[in-house]
Amino acid sequence: MKVLHTSDWHLGQQFYEHHRVQEHQHFLDWLVTTLQQQAIDLLLVSGDIYHTATPPSSAEQQLYQFIKQAKQACPELHIVIIAGNHDSANRIETAKPLLKQFDTHVIGRYDKAAPEACLVNIETGKGKAQVVAMPFLRPADVTLDTQNDKAYQQGVAQAYQSVVELCEENTAPIIVMGHLHAKGGTISEDSERNISIGGFDAVTAEVFTDKADYVALGHLHKAQVVAKCDAKRYCGTPMPMSFSEKNYQHQVLVCEFNGKACVSVNPLYTPRLRELIVLPEKGGADIDTLCNEIEQLDLKSYEASPYLRLRLNASETDSQFREKISLSLKGKDILFCGIERVQDVQKHDDEVIFQDLGQVEKLNPLDLLDMVFKQQVDSEQTLPENLADCLAEVLSAMEEEQNA
Repeated sequence: MKVLHTSDWHLGQQFYEHHRVQEHQHFLDWLVTTLQQQAIDLLLVSGDIYHTATPPSSAEQQLYQFIKQAKQACPELHIVIIAGNHDSANRIETAKPLLKQFDTHVIGRYDKAAPEACLVNIETGKGKAQVVAMPFLRPADVTLDTQNDKAYQQGVAQAYQSVVELCEENTAPIIVMGHLHAKGGTISEDSERNISIGGFDAVTAEVFTDKADYVALGHLHKAQVVAKCDAKRYCGTPMPMSFSEKNYQHQVLVCEFNGKACVSVNPLYTPRLRELIVLPEKGGADIDTLCNEIEQLDLKSYEASPYLRLRLNASETDSQFREKISLSLKGKDILFCGIERVQDVQKHDDEVIFQDLGQVEKLNPLDLLDMVFKQQVDSEQTLPENLADCLAEVLSAMEEEQNA
């Protein structure tokens, strides 16, 4: 049996006021073709179908049209969709009776009194699967002990356990879906502090129980393995949701099962319709340099109009900088995404000197991390990619929280 794991489509998102309908359709068309070419039996969508709880009608139409086209291309395909923190549980649940006619199961909320509603039994021509389809859990959804600072984590664990224990011990794999922030491993009881994103504690990988044969997660936008277990995965977003994600390898995951065993998990990289350009890549530049770099852009190499964001030195005194940039952009097939003012940095004896904390706040975070790394670790070494990725993940989560 072959399963495709994807999440965080964010249909209906506007990128700096630019509509992304065309980009999303490009991905969905590719996904329909991929489902057919890969002979996928089960499609899992782990939350954040929409970007807001009240998506535009065009976003809902895209989802329903995709399901129709996917079933036409793959008549035996089954689909399971859970709600994420951006989705409205009521909106997701409304279409449940209709979508069930297309072998599509949608789960918008978890009910402590009826955990069986989150267990979806799938039977395909190549085998069966027991899917624990757990949507995003808010504090109100789980039992909380207000005297315990780990109450949310424990409530989430109880919710997963209540559904997993309904699964039968047979040859059908148990696939656990979730939309949350999972830590990479178990934390000690008394030495590590809790991590919180969006006001909700991160949970450990233990909440999924040791009965799970594969864990299909959504919420974090960077594809990654959880707790060093190849069968616990975030697939990430199919396209960048912010400029901090422009270097991510966006993907979906194809999992193959032999009986209960998940024998392989392989990424399929998603095509990107629009590229993201930042000028300059690091630090800032004066207005004349920026205008020159805009003029030098080779836009013929792009499939569609790219997004462009500029970094202008905060010390720039030319009051006509906006007019000059507008003139440089005139006639160019670019989707402009604004100007970021970047604070200049003074250097003295290989040390960075800041006049006040305000200068630090205006620095690009990646540049600041690079400076600290060179000062504190190794002045000759470039910033390790894994550190840059960690920072990008934090920035993406912060931006997502602000836009929620």
